[in-house]
Amino acid sequence: MASKVSCLYVLTVVCWASALWYLSITRPTSSYTGHRQFNSISIARKNVSFGNIRTRPINPHSFDFLINEPNKCEKSVPFLVILISTTHKEFDARQAIRETWGDENNFKGIKIATLFLLGKNADPVLNQMVEQESQIFHDIIVEDFIDSYHNLTLKTLMGMRWVATFCSKAKYVMKTDSDIFVNMDNLIYKLLKPNTKPRRRYFTGYVINGGPIRDVRSKWYMPRDLYPDSNYPPFCSGTGYIFSADVAELIYKTSLHTRLLHLEDVYVGLCLRKLGIHPFQNSGFNHWKMAYSLCRYRRVITVHQITPEEMHRIWNDMSSKKHLRC
Repeated sequence: MASKVSCLYVLTVVCWASALWYLSITRPTSSYTGHRQFNSISIARKNVSFGNIRTRPINPHSFDFLINEPNKCEKSVPFLVILISTTHKEFDARQAIRETWGDENNFKGIKIATLFLLGKNADPVLNQMVEQESQIFHDIIVEDFIDSYHNLTLKTLMGMRWVATFCSKAKYVMKTDSDIFVNMDNLIYKLLKPNTKPRRRYFTGYVINGGPIRDVRSKWYMPRDLYPDSNYPPFCSGTGYIFSADVAELIYKTSLHTRLLHLEDVYVGLCLRKLGIHPFQNSGFNHWKMAYSLCRYRRVITVHQITPEEMHRIWNDMSSKKHLRC
């Protein structure tokens, strides 16, 4: 079995390299915003409806799962589900996470489920490559919306919907990005503490108190007609935050009746305010690049802007030097 998986993995890497080379020399970058039929082979689908919704949804989130892992939590209930926002071309980043901090087998006796979140791509070649990758690793979820920066909110809501539907008995959920290094020891043993009673209505990360940027040149530009208020509710940086699993369904249901914003972390903050849930500040969550040192990285939970090569180097160094004191 291991040799079969290894051969499939090598084949996938070769196919990815060939496809990305082909795309880079033959296809111009596109800001595709329309709809195109997603060319995928037979994929497990499961649509779901939630009860107890009294008013007509303004955001019905009526996207089918194009790739799904509905049985991920059937054999055993995860202590932690990790939802990682990624894009189609980031195969190296996904593989680096699988081989380092995102490895589901890192902690014996503690069940972890790692999942990568994507929309569909305008290019059928990339969709097919992700489908093949999914068949090998079984850790990818795709919904039927275009994968773009402005659809990051849909991607996060997809993850919330998946947890509420297929893994609602999990204890905690982490949402993060594919360029984040996570110190799993600190996250599991110092923050979540598996031997303690799981919290409810819990949400923590790097809390930001700010307001909308009205400069149209900014990546985080927010039009006044979309959000007229001068301040955002407190929200956690989308680079990494943790919440109890019950919050996933609460946010998903609330989103059905909350006007969508393209800034994913701000939007989650809006939903939390409606729910009366206040995010807790945790200084261990960093949303910036931080130069590596063993002692410094031992004190944090997340670090931003880490390349796949750095991911391996940091993980290997920290793993081999656990006996050293700072």
